[in-house]
Amino acid sequence: MQKLNDLSRSLTPLKPDGTLIAVIEMSLSSWLVAGIVPGVERQPSKKLEVDENALLKLLNRWREEARKAGHRIERIAVAFEAGRDGFWLARWLRVRDIEAHVIHASSIAVSREHRRAKTDRLDTELLKRSFLGWLRGERDHCKMVAIPTIKDEDAKRPTRERESLVGEQSRIVNRMKAALIRLGIRGFNPKLKKAAERLDGLRTPEGEPIPPNTLAELRRDMARRRLVSDQIRQIEEARLERLKQTPSDGPHAMERLLARVIGVGVETGDMLVQEVLSRSMRDRRAIARYAGLTGSPDESGRKRRERGLTRSGNARVRRGMIELAWRFLRFQKDSVLAQWFRTRTENARGTRKTMIVALARKLLIALWRLVREGVVPDGVVLRPAS
Repeated sequence: MQKLNDLSRSLTPLKPDGTLIAVIEMSLSSWLVAGIVPGVERQPSKKLEVDENALLKLLNRWREEARKAGHRIERIAVAFEAGRDGFWLARWLRVRDIEAHVIHASSIAVSREHRRAKTDRLDTELLKRSFLGWLRGERDHCKMVAIPTIKDEDAKRPTRERESLVGEQSRIVNRMKAALIRLGIRGFNPKLKKAAERLDGLRTPEGEPIPPNTLAELRRDMARRRLVSDQIRQIEEARLERLKQTPSDGPHAMERLLARVIGVGVETGDMLVQEVLSRSMRDRRAIARYAGLTGSPDESGRKRRERGLTRSGNARVRRGMIELAWRFLRFQKDSVLAQWFRTRTENARGTRKTMIVALARKLLIALWRLVREGVVPDGVVLRPAS
């Protein structure tokens, strides 16, 4: 049985004579499938339309070719890179007793030549070599992505949709302010409830009213902002309703526990639970790596330098944790983590931005232990349980 989150190598022994291996180079218009078929000297490849049934038919045909060559196929292993298609194909294959894996695209080493040949055929060869090494149990050939269920994927949608809507709302407001400033009108807040009624009374420094086309644009933007604001409110109300209906559900219980930490709001708690804390992580290092809060050292010979954050993890978690770390210093001043930060930065100029990342990493690990083991970080104040 595979160990918890051990996706850097396969723990199932590979039997080459009884294993059909296939990789898929996926695009929006077609799939290029390449295989290693026991007993077949050639390594076949086939270009297919985007059709899962055609893929299944091709795998069965290759299995029949192996049987005719005297090899009984006991295992079919298929892999493809994580991309726009998501994980639906892996789930679909697993239901049909086909072992499916999704490769983390950034974990495959490629040539560093300035101009290298790149085709779908060459990409499948690279995928085959990496996947074969992974199946043999060798570390660091490539890393697999944990395949979520449809329920897990769907649980992330409200938080991500709200994040998108908040960004869209900010863009609309900034566009309206910019349109007014171009006319010399400052100090007007387009987010007020009666802002649309006050547009007719606004005057430029020359004493002229807002031009008709600009006025019509502002009215449309205000209507669009109200719609986006209503949608944000609907998402927030639906989330609170779900928390009330199933308060003891696993992720919901985590969210309620995080919301008790002073300085952590419902929105931040929901994002952390859905994006990282509800995942089965092996240890604290895996948590920090997934959040992209670890460093990227560059060492070669006598050269030693740090290139900053890896930025290969979950960007939402990274941004959210850095923002939470600044809030944490304000609302949890007496906690051990906040005291550690002040001790490291009070006599060292220019280190606050660097150390806030370290605080965000430590805080994320502490919150992970809180929701997993119930260990409250030292000095952290919790709200009373409701």
